[in-house]
Amino acid sequence: MFFENKIWAAAVPYKENENNTGNVGEKLCILPAMANRHGLIAGSTGSGKTISLKVLAESFSDAGVSVMLADVKGDLAGMCEKGEDSSDINARVHKLKLDEAGFSYKAFPVRFWDVYAQSGLALRTTVTEFGPLLLSRLLELNQIQSDILNIVFQIADDEGLLLIDIKDLKAMLNYVSQNSKRYVQDYGNISSQSINAIIRSLAVLEQRGGDMFFAEPALDIEDWFKTDENSRGFINILDSSSLINDSLTYSTFMLWLLSEFFEKLPEAGDLKKPKMVLFFDEAHLLFKDIPKALMQKIEQVMKLIRSKGIGVYFISQSPKDIPDEILAQLGNKIQHSLRAYTPAEQKVLKAAAASYRANPGFDTFKSISELAVGEALVSFIEADGSPSVVSRAYILPPQSKIGTVDSQLRKSIIDSDILNKKYFQTFDRDSAYEFLCRLNADEQQEQLLYAAKKEADKLNEKEEAAEKKRKEQEEKKLKRNIAGVGTSALGTIGREIGKDLGSSVGGKFGKRLGGNVGASFARGLFKTLFKI
Repeated sequence: MFFENKIWAAAVPYKENENNTGNVGEKLCILPAMANRHGLIAGSTGSGKTISLKVLAESFSDAGVSVMLADVKGDLAGMCEKGEDSSDINARVHKLKLDEAGFSYKAFPVRFWDVYAQSGLALRTTVTEFGPLLLSRLLELNQIQSDILNIVFQIADDEGLLLIDIKDLKAMLNYVSQNSKRYVQDYGNISSQSINAIIRSLAVLEQRGGDMFFAEPALDIEDWFKTDENSRGFINILDSSSLINDSLTYSTFMLWLLSEFFEKLPEAGDLKKPKMVLFFDEAHLLFKDIPKALMQKIEQVMKLIRSKGIGVYFISQSPKDIPDEILAQLGNKIQHSLRAYTPAEQKVLKAAAASYRANPGFDTFKSISELAVGEALVSFIEADGSPSVVSRAYILPPQSKIGTVDSQLRKSIIDSDILNKKYFQTFDRDSAYEFLCRLNADEQQEQLLYAAKKEADKLNEKEEAAEKKRKEQEEKKLKRNIAGVGTSALGTIGREIGKDLGSSVGGKFGKRLGGNVGASFARGLFKTLFKI
């Protein structure tokens, strides 16, 4: 920036000492080594928070520090163009004697990102990297369903299955549901009703564009630590104008970004300046109805991420929008005007005033409600780690354009970006969905083979039974034929013997009777021998 080596934000105006610090003309800045002590920009609507954000981002960029901005209203995109003269800015430059310090308008190196890949480079991640904790919040699952989702993630991890996109997770949920008995002993009961509820929530997420966010190539955060040819840090602007329409989606994605930097970066220790600074606008949404487990995770991240060279700055209307555990860690503060008309608002204003190191030159509580647009109470961390005495000052004017940017210019910047080729086209590698499809196909083939073998066995059994029956019938027929011939022959022999015996006993009548009896006896004897 036009001031070197520090992160400049504000200045006490060159005018008669009127409710100021007493140090007229003092330039107020964040020491680069203390920029990772996090910060807060607060103030009511229209008080100048966006300008404070832009000025800090410009100064970080000039210092070679990369920046991430969540562009909720679309008015940060203009940082890619140099600023323009206006009566307000000219008056501010003259009042603060900035022209003497070398103030000039200029553009900054900007990289546009967009979850929906429409207004910037595609910002994507995988289901595994997003994790079950944030995904449960995004899907609005109850505690039981969240526990089931955690189990499914654990099973996928234990069995080496990649969860990249939503179809992977759906396939995994169905697989676990169908094989739940296998997992009872190691993971507990897995309710099919909970599985079905999660799948329904995933279907809703797909309709909201979730299938575009969970895909590959996933974000490589190293791409955010880039500088231009002049060693200025890139300002990564995440278009959030569509995301903000769904506050739950917006807040969850912002918390994912925060956790992504925390989990991926190594320890860096005390640095002369941060690697990157993250600015989260509409910060009150991040902590609205946040689950206890997630809140604990964010608290841990905020305490430890600064040792990885990351500074986090929240922008919101009131300090009360930030949980006390987080607020206590925000050392660099810019407080714009707050209006207090009700007892509750008065209480908030008093708490805000009490959080500053008092300045004997003015009443902090009274000043907060009197600040004009572009004015702020400023307190930054000093070299010894203590907060500076609060100062009432003017925020410096931005050097880049205030407002949005022409769509054609935005498109040309995106198209010419060296990273566009890397993130433009998605790819679908082999993951849980493909593996489970093959597994199902193999199982179906095995079932078909088993059914075919079973049917073949049945046919063989029928053929063997028919052959056995045929043989038995042939044997019986043969026996009957033999018996027929045998009984006929024996009958004749028996008849002749019977006649001889009968005639000797009874004459002609005895001969006939003896022949009949002899034939019957002979046939009966044959049948008994052959068991016909």
